[in-house]
Amino acid sequence: MSSAITAPTYDPTSTAQSLATKSTADAQQTLTNKTNAANATATALTQLGSAISTFQNSLATLGSVGKSILAQSATLSNSAFGSATAKSSAAAGTYSLFVQQVATAGKVSYDNVPDATTASGTLTVNVGSATPINIDLSAANTDGGTLSVREIAAAINNASGNTGLVSAGVITVPVVNGDGTTSSQMRLVLTSKNTGAASNISLSTTSQDLQSTLGSQPTSTTAGKDAIVLLDAQYKTVTDPSTNTTTTQLTGTQVTQASNTFTNIDGVAFTATRAQATGDDPITLTVGTDSNATAANAQAFVDAYNKLKNAVDGMLDPGDTTNNKAAGAFANDSGVKALQTRLVDLLRPATGGLSLASYGITASRDGSLTLDSTRLNKQLALNPGGLDQLMGSASTGSPSGVMGNLNSYLNLWTDSANGQIQQRTSANTKLQSDLSKRQDNLTTQYNDAYNRYLKQFTDLQTLQAQMNNNVSMFDAIFGSDKSS
Repeated sequence: MSSAITAPTYDPTSTAQSLATKSTADAQQTLTNKTNAANATATALTQLGSAISTFQNSLATLGSVGKSILAQSATLSNSAFGSATAKSSAAAGTYSLFVQQVATAGKVSYDNVPDATTASGTLTVNVGSATPINIDLSAANTDGGTLSVREIAAAINNASGNTGLVSAGVITVPVVNGDGTTSSQMRLVLTSKNTGAASNISLSTTSQDLQSTLGSQPTSTTAGKDAIVLLDAQYKTVTDPSTNTTTTQLTGTQVTQASNTFTNIDGVAFTATRAQATGDDPITLTVGTDSNATAANAQAFVDAYNKLKNAVDGMLDPGDTTNNKAAGAFANDSGVKALQTRLVDLLRPATGGLSLASYGITASRDGSLTLDSTRLNKQLALNPGGLDQLMGSASTGSPSGVMGNLNSYLNLWTDSANGQIQQRTSANTKLQSDLSKRQDNLTTQYNDAYNRYLKQFTDLQTLQAQMNNNVSMFDAIFGSDKSS
């Protein structure tokens, strides 16, 4: 008797997986597409926020409080005696200076300081009119033995009262003895950290061991001096009516101060480095437009704008299906499209008949900016202040001009509380959370279907096996004819 039962061969697990997948396929594809889109939006929002913030940082560098795209320079007729810098606010002009004296720091040296001092008493360091620095010599002893010169110097440098006042160091000085041999002695050197007549240093101590050296006159002293500069310096011929003799005298407004850097001219800093000799010509300080630095600032603005524009354009790219080029994350986003349009519009305002194009900053066909340095320099020669007025300031408190308008508008996107980036990110984060919950539900639905199908086909497989066993048993019993 042959078997009359035939059945397909299958695996319950893979069959259950296939059927469960088919039952959730449409919903899963829809959910996957939405999740991918939400993830892409999250990435794009981060990139957009970063691109805008980077551009705003560039605006702050070029045009925040006290800064300007227009650069001024300060040059000296003789740089051997100092250097000068000018802020953008400095007015063009020429000034006459004469350096009579440069500021120096007070300095004292003490030789023969014993390198094996009993660690007791107090050392007091006086620097000008500042509060005296008191050193507890017993606390200065860090190794438990006698107090060394180096420990004294370290204690001075680390004293709580020594806030930018004085630095102490130790020098080993060779000494030739009476018999011709050479030995060494320790020199304690203290230098004021500030210049000026008020920076002179003196020491006193209650230590008996140090009294003979630190309590007496120092080995050498360099007095601190104030800097002296004459403003509007010039030589004048003066006649003495009593003798009818003429002499040439240097005149000017004397400015005396502790620092070598003078800021008496608005927006200009002049630092004296060497005193002039009697009879030297006054130094001429010239303040004017720095064309190269201004061009560099203008180019920095152009580059920063183009970087932001390229980032926005890429996010709005419609894509090209024929060339398998994917669309940008915001290809159909009207809000980001409005951002793109607004960026272009904010470059167009003109002030006093001037525009960015007047200073060589023009837009090409694709909207990116280019700088014509030749046109820029030509217009700067005619009207240097016009560029600063046109570009304005990106200051949050008092925005003005092109940079102020751009920064104010972009704040609507980057404001951490209510900006577009924050609002969109919050909404997209909620969407991602909702999609994650839907994915969890769909996964549960898949698992339920899988388990149901797995049980059904496992039971069916078991039933088929039992039926095949029965067929085999019947074949064994009735399969051979024994009556013959």
